[in-house]
Amino acid sequence: MKKFFSLLLVCVLSFCCLTGCGSKTSSTGSTGSTQPEQSSYEKELMSSEFASGLHHVEITMKDGGSIALELDADTAPLSVANFCVLAKDGFYDGLTFHRIMSGFMIQGGDPTGTGFEGSSNSITGEFEQNGIANDISHKRGAISMARSTSPNSASSQFFIVHEDSDFLDGSYAAFGQVTSGMEVVDEIAEHTPVEDKNGTVKRENQPVIESIVVID
Repeated sequence: MKKFFSLLLVCVLSFCCLTGCGSKTSSTGSTGSTQPEQSSYEKELMSSEFASGLHHVEITMKDGGSIALELDADTAPLSVANFCVLAKDGFYDGLTFHRIMSGFMIQGGDPTGTGFEGSSNSITGEFEQNGIANDISHKRGAISMARSTSPNSASSQFFIVHEDSDFLDGSYAAFGQVTSGMEVVDEIAEHTPVEDKNGTVKRENQPVIESIVVID
């Protein structure tokens, strides 16, 4: 099944249509909306070591440089646990940043490098418009989950915010923050050639993720 992962709807006017990218109430807190029953995958995530507290990961790029992040599972447990489990399984190793918009974000985590695919599982979107409290703002350096128009379609694709984009708050599940290596994000965002205003990057020009390692 193909999904078109995007930063959509909330930014359609500002960015010329940026397509590319629980129990009945989430354990992160609810604003009143009813969430679907947790899938078996989500139940596994919530019972993992990554579903609470702060966790640290490091993204190492093939052409040099690394990006260190602190992930907040007390705010977004499904997003953090999903990301960490995929990273520990080596899912991200060798994948790319396939969509890059300088001044906005860099997006990666698609195994095909097209923006249409993800991992075999999806998770509930942990953001206010989906009935789940999340106070992590999409400021410079935030990491967040990409998704399709469906609020519960986040899978493996993620994006790192290049410049403050808090208009995404409440609509996308931010789950952590870069702690060092923003110069690497800047290099990727500002110097990767793109094909269009939507940030499409030709496969041969896509920056390659050598590995994402979970430190703790």
